[in-house]
Formats: sequence, structure tokens, C-alpha cells
Amino acid sequence: METLEVVQDGAVLRVWLNRPEKRNPLSPAVLQELIDVFTGVATDYDVRCVVIGGRGPSFSGGADLRAPTPPRSDEPTPRERRWVSQLGRRMASAVDSCEVPTVARLHGHVVGGAAVLAMACDFRIAAEDTSFWIPEVDLGIPLTWGAVPLLIRECGMARAREAVVMCDRISATDAERWGMAHRVVPAEALDETVDAWASRLAAKPATAMSATTSQFRAYAAVSRLADLTELDGDLLTMGSSSAEFRSAFSRRS
Repeated sequence: METLEVVQDGAVLRVWLNRPEKRNPLSPAVLQELIDVFTGVATDYDVRCVVIGGRGPSFSGGADLRAPTPPRSDEPTPRERRWVSQLGRRMASAVDSCEVPTVARLHGHVVGGAAVLAMACDFRIAAEDTSFWIPEVDLGIPLTWGAVPLLIRECGMARAREAVVMCDRISATDAERWGMAHRVVPAEALDETVDAWASRLAAKPATAMSATTSQFRAYAAVSRLADLTELDGDLLTMGSSSAEFRSAFSRRS
């Protein structure tokens, strides 16, 4: 894979976002690779846990707004454009519904879509230097990728609303208090802690873990009845064509 580093370490599959010079942006190509990896676990019976992290100084700076959309034809159809607009939501769904426990190894910046990726994981271990930031509203676009129900499920309505609407940076300490992180540890202890969690998860009885994972997935599905995230791609397309977005994006460029 061009932008992911995937390493099988016994029963643990380690997935690394691997463009550190660009803060590991989530381009359409990366999103598709993540979908392929996490859905592929369903038929890789040797994998008992997946850990995802980012190379370099940060987990990820989020969606790559400058990445060109790779057309599959000379004249992309409306259906193709919509397919691309849904990649983020499909990525989050693939991670959220992974057949084995998932652990996010977080450090540095966790921005926008990267926060969605992290929240879709079952467990999140963060270094003390980790900073969460969901800036989409201030950029003139809605937060999509199925992120709103994920945040509500993990943090509760009040904290989710604050994170999305106020667009403030959230420290690792506050993230742990809000439920965005399960543990916060010194940076030098991050790998040791993540490895310990992954090893414990991979060693648990397979039948009980499979059944328990199914239980949590079933209850999560109940909470998503009347789920409207299928519309997220359309909302993103609409928001990214607004004058507010063009103005905000030009200021950041």
C-alpha cells in the first residue's frame, strides 16, 4: 500500500498512517486503503486485535483537503462523485464494525477526520501531548463521516455538541474526562501501554470475545435506528461548495 504501513505481529495487526511529512493526511486513497484493511480482517482469522497509529510527530492532521479526487473515468458521473463523498463515512463504518477489537494509538495532533477514525475504534490510548480538534464548523463545512452519532455514543450529547460546535482544541486530559480517550500516559510510555492492551485483548478467549463484540455491535445498531449518516456525503458536498468554506480554506492555505 502506498500510504499505509501494515504489519502482522502475531495475533496483532498494526496499521500505520505513513505520510509523516504531511502529518498523515486522510486522502481518498488512504480512506479506501483503511476500508480494505479493516473489512479484510473479517476473513483473516489469525488477527485477534488491530492497532492503528500514525508515524512521525502526529497521529493525523485529518482529511486531505488538497488531495485531488482520483476519477475512475474521464467524465466522473454523479454516482461516482457521490461514491467518493461517502468514503469517509464508509471508512468509519468499517473500523466501527471490525470483527476484532481495535485500539487507536494517539499522539500529537488528532484533527477532524482523524478524530472520527479514533472514535470509531473500540479503545483509545493517548500520549499526554495529544490534542483533539474538530474544526469543520469554523471552516464552513458540517462535520460528516458519521462522526456526530459516534461522538454522541462515546462522549454524550453535551460534550459532542461542544466539541463540534465550539471547535476548541481539546487536551488529552479533557479528552480522557470526556470519554474521547480511555487512557492518557506519558509519551515515553505510549507504546508500552498500547502493546499491553493489544496483547491482553488478543489473548482473551476467542468465543467470548466474538460474542461480546457482537453484543456491543448489536446495541450500537439499535442506537443508530433512523441513522441519517447516509446523507453525510451530500452535506459535505454542499458545505464544501459554500463561499464560507472557500474563504476559510483560503485563509488556512
